Amino acid sequence: MLSKTTTLLYILLIPGLCSAVASDSVFRPPLQQARCRNVPGSLGFPTNDDFSILNKTVSGRLVKVVPFVEYCTSIGGCTFEQFTSSLYRDGVPGAMNQVNWEQDFSSNPPSLCQPQSPSSCGQGDVPLFGILANTVADIQAGVNFARIHNLRLAIKSSGHDYLGRSTAKNSFLISTHNMQNYTFVDDFVSGGKNLGPAVTVQSGVALSTMYAAAKAQGRFVVGGTASTVAAAGGYVQGAGHSSMSPFLGLAADNCLELNVVVADGQLVRANAVENSDLFWAMRGGGAGSWGVIVSATFRTFPTFNAAVSLMTLIARTVDQMAEVAAVHAKHIFDWDVLHAGQYFYLSTSGLFDTVNFITHGPGSNIPTMIIYTYFPNATVDQANTALQPFRDDLLQITGVNRTENVILTEINEILYASDDIVGSNMVMGSRLIPASAYRDPALVGKVYSQLLKQGGVQNILLNLVAGGKVSENADISNAVHPAWRTAKTHLIIANNWADSASIDQVRGNQTIFGRQQLPILEQISGQAAGAYSNEADSLEANFQTTFFGPNYPKLSAIKAKYDPTDLFIVKAGVGSERWDAYGICRMQ
Repeated sequence: MLSKTTTLLYILLIPGLCSAVASDSVFRPPLQQARCRNVPGSLGFPTNDDFSILNKTVSGRLVKVVPFVEYCTSIGGCTFEQFTSSLYRDGVPGAMNQVNWEQDFSSNPPSLCQPQSPSSCGQGDVPLFGILANTVADIQAGVNFARIHNLRLAIKSSGHDYLGRSTAKNSFLISTHNMQNYTFVDDFVSGGKNLGPAVTVQSGVALSTMYAAAKAQGRFVVGGTASTVAAAGGYVQGAGHSSMSPFLGLAADNCLELNVVVADGQLVRANAVENSDLFWAMRGGGAGSWGVIVSATFRTFPTFNAAVSLMTLIARTVDQMAEVAAVHAKHIFDWDVLHAGQYFYLSTSGLFDTVNFITHGPGSNIPTMIIYTYFPNATVDQANTALQPFRDDLLQITGVNRTENVILTEINEILYASDDIVGSNMVMGSRLIPASAYRDPALVGKVYSQLLKQGGVQNILLNLVAGGKVSENADISNAVHPAWRTAKTHLIIANNWADSASIDQVRGNQTIFGRQQLPILEQISGQAAGAYSNEADSLEANFQTTFFGPNYPKLSAIKAKYDPTDLFIVKAGVGSERWDAYGICRMQ
């Protein structure tokens, strides 16, 4: 067993190591017009000599990528703490936070690499090889290599990705995890304008690192609660919500500039003046579709204290918990005056992990709700006063037990976490719930009741991360879905399964949101509702509208300009409708 501090073992790709690589070393031009990407066995797949040259170009940072379970086996085993540690997994090229994205359940036979059968690991949906980039030149070499050799490309900054976009079957990976630099300035000048205090972070910098650094500077940067999410990655590209969003807006609203390597291998600066169309698209237009982010610059704010309430509610029955949801809906506008944000988690199957959206331990079948409410620049007394009407109405529901603690802490300390517990099989579906839906609290309670009684639903998550400044920022020109500007909450249903589940059970979980849960949820979201593309269903039937709304035609045009051959393709991303589920063969 290895400790968390063990240096990761990487296997360099040297001639003869990768048996899947063709031995022919004769130069072959790329098949630029090919309908399919090159995979092992294709005429245009890189040779060992090609890989050796690339490895020298990137100073030996080319690696053979293996699934996480195989990686653990090759280094002598991983502890349980390492297996479930996001911090540990982020540093392993073939590891994702949700292990189902490492598997290929669709092939016949399936290609899996799971703990119960480590000796028979398949490659699954894990890339074949990749670059552990330390510099811009490393990224450029990787992008150029993938383009010239017509390879499926995957980009991973952390692997905290609920749609599996940081990995791909038969792909070439560029990992930016090692790019850890950041710089705070008092006066950030972009496009000839002084935009004030800001921080520039490279795309490997985790939120936990950013919060610790910001606290030392007496500053704050809008971010979420998951410790290893990279701010300058898929987070900002999807929009980037936070418990502080009602107070300060989305991360995309506070992004001032991006430096990105695009499909032709060039490093470009994108801001309000330079490459302004790309800047517009990359703030809300979806993760992984535009290029490899080298760094992003975000507005910073003076640090502040926040009062936080942690409330736990335990009900005897599902009907009682549905009443709680209705009471919550009734009071959701009470906290607007204090710009409060909130995470609202409901589980019916045991101890709930509020970061990874899963339950641990034996199922109790006791409906349990955990509510975190964040009040920026408020005192404990102000928070208690704002919450009291909600508490009073909860007392009217017989049989609901409530415990609560309210504290006052500096904001960076509140949001900081040293690690996230991960390592489960989980998919999700979601919708942005408009503020108007909460004018009918009884309907909200009815929807919760129907979801919990229709079978299969164990975890419902509601994020009060809209309204307030998010709505006020509607005049900001970026690709954030307009539904964010009229929403009150972002509601997620998480569907989990064990490694022992059959393929039919897995496929049932993968599709249950669209088949059974969405029709119920649409009673409060509406049938034309949007969703936050970073926490959603990768099988969303009409993702173009649901994730991007009226922005999609403009996004498609910008995609064609900067990435005409669709080098950057991800699940449910701009242009992915032209490709098969693996992103290997063009369908149109």
